Amino acid sequence: MLSARVLGVSVWGPGLEGWAAARPVLAGEQAYVPTDAAPPPPMLLPATERRRTGPVVRLALAPAQEAVLASGLPAGSLRAVFGSSNGDGPVIGTILDALATAAPGERVVSPTLFHNSVHNAPAGYWSIATGSHRPATCIGCNDDTWPASLLVAMADPGSAVLLCCYDYPLPAPMAATRPTGTLFASALVLGDGPGPLLRVALHHGPASPPVLPLDPALQALARDNPAARALYLLAALARGQACRFDLPYLQGRLSIELQP
Repeated sequence: MLSARVLGVSVWGPGLEGWAAARPVLAGEQAYVPTDAAPPPPMLLPATERRRTGPVVRLALAPAQEAVLASGLPAGSLRAVFGSSNGDGPVIGTILDALATAAPGERVVSPTLFHNSVHNAPAGYWSIATGSHRPATCIGCNDDTWPASLLVAMADPGSAVLLCCYDYPLPAPMAATRPTGTLFASALVLGDGPGPLLRVALHHGPASPPVLPLDPALQALARDNPAARALYLLAALARGQACRFDLPYLQGRLSIELQP
């Protein structure tokens, strides 16, 4: 069993714009009211780089920045794990549309679009923003991306780590085969120190559905966006309650336990 302390936490989604706004909702103290607020520009980045970021990069960096700030640790000292099942669908869609309609020999893909299309773009922007030379790992594991990323983040107990998972809806026609209801991202800083104790263990066999107090609309969000599988843990952190639940992971399950 792997273990770590939760040193910082944040989230960004409809009606969950940052931990201060999301915590009372996830704790059941306020009603969940979805909104359409867009993630803010990442002010950690230099202005030139900031202008090049799209909504997916901004979605990833918003909770990452807040979680690290809450941890009190220097951002550049953390190794990082970024996870996404979809990557930057809007950028990929724009590139594919341009290639499909371009005249022979026409150059239609801008360098900015191209470098934003790669799966590790948010991790790259994060390294630039923080001046970090620490390792950054980028994960894509379809619907199991969040548990896979959590497992990778906790596999090295010797150093503090930023875990950020995000997913953004794909544009048509990709959305027809890979529907993602809405945007969502969360971030945790894990390491040694004061904070709730998190344990994870990998097991064979199917996972039972989590039985945790969560608003039905938030349960729907957790079903519709792979990154939102984190909501069950986030709700337990918001409530300050112990919990244990399983999530499907490949052919088995990842058991997750939290002790406040």
